[in-house]
Amino acid sequence: MSLPEVLLWQILRTKPGYIKFRRQHPIGPYVLVFYVLELKLGIEIDGASHDMGDRPERDETRDRWLESHDITVVRVTAKEVLAYPAAVADSVVRFCAER
Repeated sequence: MSLPEVLLWQILRTKPGYIKFRRQHPIGPYVLVFYVLELKLGIEIDGASHDMGDRPERDETRDRWLESHDITVVRVTAKEVLAYPAAVADSVVRFCAER
């Protein structure tokens, strides 16, 4: 796991809001950084490499595949997680609570 993933996992693994987050969860040909099974929700942390080369197209293909399997993907930037891990975790938990 990358540093942003570790920082966010330190918070999400405590089951905030009684939400069970899984980490490095495989789904089909992909592995989601975090996943909430009950909500069919994937959380991805995008670093700078996600803006380079063919990565944007690969991410788009991946998101379309996941959406075709009724999985919603939420993307947050690694920069946000590094700067404000608790705030990012809070916004993820609030998003889950609204679903």
